[in-house]
Amino acid sequence: MWGLVPLFWPLLKPAGAGEILAHRMVWSLVFVAVALVFVRRWAWAGELLRQPRKLALVTVAAAVITVNWGVYIWAVNSGHVVEASLGYFINPLVTIAMGVLLLKERLRPVQWAAVGVGAAAVLVLTLGYGRPPWISLTLAFSFATYGLVKKKVNLGGVESLAAETAIQFLPALGYLLWLSSRGDLSFSAEGPGHAVLLASTGIVTALPLVCFGAAAIRVPLSTLGLLQYLAPVFQFLLGIFYFHEAMPPERWAGFSLVWLALTLLTWDALRTARAARRAMVVGVSGGTGVAMGSVEVVRQVDAEAAAKP
Repeated sequence: MWGLVPLFWPLLKPAGAGEILAHRMVWSLVFVAVALVFVRRWAWAGELLRQPRKLALVTVAAAVITVNWGVYIWAVNSGHVVEASLGYFINPLVTIAMGVLLLKERLRPVQWAAVGVGAAAVLVLTLGYGRPPWISLTLAFSFATYGLVKKKVNLGGVESLAAETAIQFLPALGYLLWLSSRGDLSFSAEGPGHAVLLASTGIVTALPLVCFGAAAIRVPLSTLGLLQYLAPVFQFLLGIFYFHEAMPPERWAGFSLVWLALTLLTWDALRTARAARRAMVVGVSGGTGVAMGSVEVVRQVDAEAAAKP
């Protein structure tokens, strides 16, 4: 769903990126509020309101994801789907770089190599575009910042989206009312079909997130991480084969470097995960004296890892 969403935003024209973004905020809150009423999960809201620091972090997350959503919608509807997909390809590399710079994390040699190759890719793409790939960089840095803040907030996916869209709601509604007062609101001017499509931005935003949250507790995290590459792959393929965007040789070179960096990163992550699980097998069987088959221990470790937020 995330990979195919570039097909959706052009359907909302003649609404501009700003109006689409505002509708996305308003209708996402409506959708998640109905979902929370259905599952009766409201206790977190009172706890959040009693924690000013946590509420401030949610506000930062809402501001950052607003930038991310707005730039992405504008990029797709302005013919920059390939460059937008690049943002989500390089996002893991930006996340790692932020971990080093902000959280003082230590990288393994292969991770350093991946970050270096990614930086070289950005340089090649800058030369190819004749400018820095600012759409890609804005999407990557905004989403990496969003992930960092979400890590600190530690709310569930639906609850977090509800809190963020609640903060976005009044500014978004005010913007829509301002557009209406100027006669520039397309919601009521383009027929009921157009209005339904704009209202469905809430479903388009929330449904993949709900599915992701459900998958996170059922699928090993290593598998989940690999599956997340499907979204930018689909976006990239749509940009080339459906939207027919140009891909001169220098862009292929830049993207190839990005893919090489991601290959190194993925290989290192899988190797480290296997080593950790083997160590766990040895530790459980040797430290407790319990006769447990290695396959069963690996499954146990996978289940415990998948259950973490």
